[in-house]
Amino acid sequence: MGEMAVLSASRVTDLRRQCADIAGRLDGREGIGEGPRAQLKAEIIALYRSVDHEIGELAALKEEVRRLVDKWKTAQRSDVATTAPQFSGERPLVHADHLGASTFVEKGWSRISLGDYEGAEAALTRALQLAPNDPQSESLLGWAQMLQEKYDDALLNFQHVLMRQPANALARINVGYICLKKRIFGEAIEHLSKAIRLDNDKKATLYAHFYLGLVYLEREMYEDAETFFQKTLVLGPNLIEASYELGRARWFGGNRDGAIDAWRAGHAANKFNPWGKRCAEVLETVATGGEPPRAA
Repeated sequence: MGEMAVLSASRVTDLRRQCADIAGRLDGREGIGEGPRAQLKAEIIALYRSVDHEIGELAALKEEVRRLVDKWKTAQRSDVATTAPQFSGERPLVHADHLGASTFVEKGWSRISLGDYEGAEAALTRALQLAPNDPQSESLLGWAQMLQEKYDDALLNFQHVLMRQPANALARINVGYICLKKRIFGEAIEHLSKAIRLDNDKKATLYAHFYLGLVYLEREMYEDAETFFQKTLVLGPNLIEASYELGRARWFGGNRDGAIDAWRAGHAANKFNPWGKRCAEVLETVATGGEPPRAA
């Protein structure tokens, strides 16, 4: 990060001491002579410039840390095989508010991005205490809870969001995903189908097709599952988990050659991706007479 001067605890203490010293010399002092008055003015200006410089350095450092978060997210996606929605909440715009809620919203977003879901939940809970019923805070809190598998709490927050923003497709597919995990299949189908009809967010539309495929796979409706996984791959060829699940739908539907084709395609698309690796693993399993796993 370079030899950047970081505002340490001792530096803060030093600046506060200087501020308190100047304040003490000003308090209760009437008729300060011109010479001392000019000196105090110069000290105040110098102190202000010092604080402003440190704030600028910290802001630059904060941006570098944010870039580290983005790099970590990329690495995380390459190591972990999960069907959970990829976090895609927009970075909140921080604005001055007398309650300070926006600061906690930004903290929550940053901590979700870094994978600190418990810390995010704490920050976003505080944001909602300061500014109740804020859809952005509720949506981010829902993400933090969903990624901790606190599905009931997350569902409640996403439902609050949808009450105020019915066209929020990302919140809707998250509700669909949670209903899938809770095996409430009818409600999952309702929300995911509506997200597809809305078609106002490419990522939401992509995941809505994928999760509908998973719903029908869980219900052993293999032809319907295959249809949705195929549509998913048309919309997002790099969503390799759809190739893996397409293989399972075909295998359990009796089309074993088609299943092998799907897994080979998934592995060929990206052999380093965790789902690409799972495609390779299942190919080895069936080649030796085994069965693919019934669960994802």
